[in-house]
Amino acid sequence: MGNQSEITIHDIAKKLNISASTVSRALKDNPIISEATRKRIKKAAEEMGYRPNIMAANFRTKRTNTIGVIVPLINRHFFSSVISGIEEVAYDQGFTVTISQSNDNLEKEQKIAYTLFSNRVDGVILSIGMETKEIDHLQLFANRKVPMVFFDRIVEEIETHKIIVNDFEGAYKATQHLIEQGASRIAHIGGPLNLKIYENRQKGYCKALSDAGIEVDNSLIINGNLRRDDGYKATKKLVLAENRPDAIFCANDTTALSAIIFLQENGIKVPEEVAIVGFSNEPFSQVVTPTISTIRQPGFLIGKKAAELIIKQINSNKKSVVYETIVMPTELIIRESSKRKK
Repeated sequence: MGNQSEITIHDIAKKLNISASTVSRALKDNPIISEATRKRIKKAAEEMGYRPNIMAANFRTKRTNTIGVIVPLINRHFFSSVISGIEEVAYDQGFTVTISQSNDNLEKEQKIAYTLFSNRVDGVILSIGMETKEIDHLQLFANRKVPMVFFDRIVEEIETHKIIVNDFEGAYKATQHLIEQGASRIAHIGGPLNLKIYENRQKGYCKALSDAGIEVDNSLIINGNLRRDDGYKATKKLVLAENRPDAIFCANDTTALSAIIFLQENGIKVPEEVAIVGFSNEPFSQVVTPTISTIRQPGFLIGKKAAELIIKQINSNKKSVVYETIVMPTELIIRESSKRKK
């Protein structure tokens, strides 16, 4: 069976014995074409298997109605919540969302960025990976005036909209809570300090200790990539030290879980001997034993706001934009892993 050629508006016009311009207007719901004629043309188009030439339309308008989204890890609840928020707003506004994950790998993030740029996405919403210290691949969008919105892990050097949570405040509340539960030697398993969010979480941790009159001990701070193995190894190093901590504030819930696993495997009671607080409120944090105290971030709302900002830029004819950095609040959720006092 030979390949059939693509059906065009001229084929529909020929079948119905009308002009191609009438078919084109009817398929676009132009009101100058009567409703009865529009229905007849649409029915014929459907029966003949007509597909609109989106690429040709995009060429004329210089728009693809596509938003690119780059996240470090899709399987993290926070990022999947952000994506859900983006999609809800974007699809309602007639945009398609292309989602890619960098796996916290700089080379992969670069390839994704160049692919999105080549495919002429109308805008990009992104959170950078752990390895991202050079930003030429992101500066490319800014140089060509492609709208961008950073969220969570941002690049301060690029002037555009940014949405973050109050990481300093969240870390301060987590550390303060551990102090209130009687901990005095509190460790911190943090992320790479090239990312502002982990720098701010570490600053919040240090400030809470300082405000409580507890001297910051740098030997109790370990920075890494916050994957499960990193948390396990960091906890092992802390616990095997001569003067082990009585609490650990972890910069994400994955690390908090791996810390608990190590402690349980070695007969160390949580929270009685070592209390734990994480960050992000991953779904597993409320179903493991013990349940994990953590900091909640409003991921879905961040996604909605990011989509609103990017679409507003895409649809705007203004050459200059007043960019803003939006700071979302955090919430401390107290569960079994840190609760010592009633």
